[in-house]
Amino acid sequence: MLSKLKKLNSKFDEKALSSAKKIVDKYEVIMSCCNGEWYGRGLEIPTVFGDGKTPDECINNTKEALVATVAYLLEQGEAVPVPSSTGKRTEQVNIRLTAEEKAILGASAHSQGFKGLSDFLRAKVVSWSSVRPT
Repeated sequence: MLSKLKKLNSKFDEKALSSAKKIVDKYEVIMSCCNGEWYGRGLEIPTVFGDGKTPDECINNTKEALVATVAYLLEQGEAVPVPSSTGKRTEQVNIRLTAEEKAILGASAHSQGFKGLSDFLRAKVVSWSSVRPT
């Protein structure tokens, strides 16, 4: 696998690759486990995927795929998604839930390692959305 990544990285301009690595370092990876295999996708670019036998391997493989995608976008002069962690949140949305719904969502957020319900909901909705602002 590592030799494939080295070959892939050698196809990109060094400056684009370096910039891509810095950008992707701030990206978030959403992971799930199925039948002992870990699957990841980018929060900022939800159409980029990776997998692995361990969570760390999955994160590394997903980030490598994100680096290749971002390097390509940079070389093509395309816009690159801003890391979700750096966006200034100025808008607020309020929703009403039943106590049971809130408990279910809270448990899901906690089990997936999110800091709180807001982070969990934001990550899920942004990663599901196929419509992204330009």
